[in-house]
Amino acid sequence: MNAESVQGWLLAVGVPAEVVSIGAEAEHKWCLLPTEEGFEVFWREQGNRYDWAAFTSEDVACHYLFGRLVWAQVVRGAVGVLPQAAKTGTTEAAEPTTAVPGAAPTEA
Repeated sequence: MNAESVQGWLLAVGVPAEVVSIGAEAEHKWCLLPTEEGFEVFWREQGNRYDWAAFTSEDVACHYLFGRLVWAQVVRGAVGVLPQAAKTGTTEAAEPTTAVPGAAPTEA
């Protein structure tokens, strides 16, 4: 995962684009910024940085941001294993799948 692909992954799991800023510092957004030493991730509000973390690896910074925001989606119940209607018409738990942003859906 990198700074170019993280936004697509976040959108795929329901994180609104309006809460993330890649490459620029912006108010009321989670920011992912490149630095001379690597990357920074933080929430910016009223000109301050909150939950700031620094990384030497772009991949690790993107995974950190992804994990923080997906966890928030899980906690609010927006992401998880969804029930799937079986051929008998009953509802059963679906097998977890992995979706790649931009890739065509596949059948199991």
